[in-house]
Amino acid sequence: MYKYIFILLFLCLCGCNQNHTWGWYVLDPRLDSGFSNIQFLLSGLSITIIISLCSIFFSLIIGFLVSLPGLSKNKFFIFFNLSYIEIFRSIPLLVLLLWVYYGLPIVFGISLGPFIAGIISLSLSDSAFEAEIFRAGIQSVNKGQKDAAKSIGLNKFQQMKLVILPQALRVILPAIGNQFVYVLKMSSLVSIIGLADLTRKANELVVSVYRPLEIYTFLVLEYLILILIISYLIRRLEKKLKIDF
Repeated sequence: MYKYIFILLFLCLCGCNQNHTWGWYVLDPRLDSGFSNIQFLLSGLSITIIISLCSIFFSLIIGFLVSLPGLSKNKFFIFFNLSYIEIFRSIPLLVLLLWVYYGLPIVFGISLGPFIAGIISLSLSDSAFEAEIFRAGIQSVNKGQKDAAKSIGLNKFQQMKLVILPQALRVILPAIGNQFVYVLKMSSLVSIIGLADLTRKANELVVSVYRPLEIYTFLVLEYLILILIISYLIRRLEKKLKIDF
């Protein structure tokens, strides 16, 4: 079935800009070589999705934990919260990725593969933004809700789990969805350290067939379709939460 989808896409692209000599034959699914090239490009899809999901998962955990000191009145905790956020928000992701992959083995003797290095870098970078999202969401919960939770004898952990977070989730879900899209796009940078994601596969194919415009156009479409699907699923989840609450 998906082969016919690519045929349709190929025919549409062939109609673009007749003044330019396009080399879409390299991605023509009607040709064995073209279909093989498409399969090669799509083989990086699983890596892109997995590293994005793992990174957003860990960044949510780290971001939530980092946000808690920011809610405290203790100056040391507030300083830790602000320092973490400002440091990792200020370091470009590409620089952080290169330092984790090449710097950790030298400084600490810790050798990491590109997959783990990519997850660590993406998680640390995104967690700074997630921390601010969680802090804002938790603070948006009405104080009366917190007082009511205290009055029925809930401890702080129970208050957070049963009262505060469920209400804050409705507020922060759109922002978390945006961050997931951000992580998905930024995951393309892991190709620079050799991880075989969508971007890496495109770079490798360009070297083989010497048609960069066509290959990178296809790469744009891959990310576009993937992000549109993710955005649709997030909107569905938002609507479901609104109904449930």
